[in-house]
Amino acid sequence: LEEIENIVKQNDFRHMKTPKGHQMSASMTNCGEYGWVSDKFGYRYEKTDPKTNQPWPKMPEIFRDLARSAADDSGYINFESDACLINRYRPKAAMALHQDKDEHDFTQPIVSISLGISVTFLFGGLTRTEKPVTKELHHGDIVVWGGPDRLRFHGVRPLKNNTHPLVGPLRFNLTLRKAN
Repeated sequence: LEEIENIVKQNDFRHMKTPKGHQMSASMTNCGEYGWVSDKFGYRYEKTDPKTNQPWPKMPEIFRDLARSAADDSGYINFESDACLINRYRPKAAMALHQDKDEHDFTQPIVSISLGISVTFLFGGLTRTEKPVTKELHHGDIVVWGGPDRLRFHGVRPLKNNTHPLVGPLRFNLTLRKAN
């Protein structure tokens, strides 16, 4: 959590907009060589923050090490993330079912680290119409998916009003990927 605070001092959270102009309910920031952005030009990874024209903050080694270890334990040996999207959820914020397809190499897994308030994770099929499986994610949980499941739709239900002893009424999600 201290590392998130350090990143936010350099690059604050913001509510990005979809290409159609809808504001996302979770606020976001990035660290690493690449940052994920969304605006009227689409979804993509950028080496610099379009808002500041500055490089994203350096990814903390603890983030990289956690992602590498979780990926190794899941059979994805030598995973090296170059992008970490940090989502901050307040009560009622959600993430609609979506696929992560802005990366260049779909053989690389996605590593998701949950911190703070528990949330219901939705893990769907390869089409949006397939009913998702639900799983409660708690503080410290790490989810890794790749291979044939890499392009499954996924999201989270609205965050419930609750309090976590370390972060109060918030949930943070670190999503580490190999963007380029």
